[in-house]
Amino acid sequence: MSFPASAIDGSARAGSVAELIAAGSIEISPRELHRAAEVAALVPAGTCAYVPSLPGLPVSRVLETVAAIRHAGLDPVPHVAARRSAGREPLREFLQRAAGEHGVHRVLLVGGDQPRASGPYSDTLQVLEEGVLADTGIREIGIAGYPEGHPRIAPPALEEAFTRKRRLAAEQGLGVYVVTQFCFAPARVVEYCAALARSAPSVSIYVGVAGPTDPAALLRYAQRCGVSVSLRALRNLGTGIAQLVTHTDPHEQIVALARYSRSRAPSNVIGVHLYSFGGAVRTARWMRERIAG
Repeated sequence: MSFPASAIDGSARAGSVAELIAAGSIEISPRELHRAAEVAALVPAGTCAYVPSLPGLPVSRVLETVAAIRHAGLDPVPHVAARRSAGREPLREFLQRAAGEHGVHRVLLVGGDQPRASGPYSDTLQVLEEGVLADTGIREIGIAGYPEGHPRIAPPALEEAFTRKRRLAAEQGLGVYVVTQFCFAPARVVEYCAALARSAPSVSIYVGVAGPTDPAALLRYAQRCGVSVSLRALRNLGTGIAQLVTHTDPHEQIVALARYSRSRAPSNVIGVHLYSFGGAVRTARWMRERIAG
């Protein structure tokens, strides 16, 4: 699916881009918790700041990061990685403390990219089935979306799991939205959003976008996250690593989203989610410049 450049004029396009970024979210790694105040000074008050799950990271460190984000005036959204959870009681205790002490009301459910589960959960469905999220005060869940497909899960199984997650969430009174993996092909993202609007029109989407970073790091994260299809397309075009950022500048991808959003009334795209790759302040500064611009 494509949209003509004339679909929106320059000034309207800039406004749409600014709105998608202002309504969006950012990541703050536990390794950057000391910079939460700097990030908060650059982005709109109350912006959602996601706390990614890192291998071997103690729960206490995650809670410290959540606390720092809340203290800075942002809305902390921790990842709940099913396969990295040590057990049912540790997960329940974490969620109770996150919600009760730091006002966490939404989490992003992810499987966790390790081959073997550390505890009783092999996938996010098992976490949902137990009802621990609703029991501990969580009111909304983010579900991962994959515009390029999942590197290890076939599309039919992925679609079936998504349907079951929505049903379980509805039974427990949990709101549902989607956060997509980043992608280097804006057309694929638009197609994914349009397909979700047809199959699940009530589900909002935050489109994942690779934040500003250096080409080598971007390539490394893309390979790690399974963003293979669009990366391979860039290579087939002869795009060298030194030119990678030019072809994947976040602004251009958000322009494509703005065109899509303006073609629909209403649009299911609420905002963008900026993957910061350990550069939260740099990403927040980029967001501020685009919102102001």
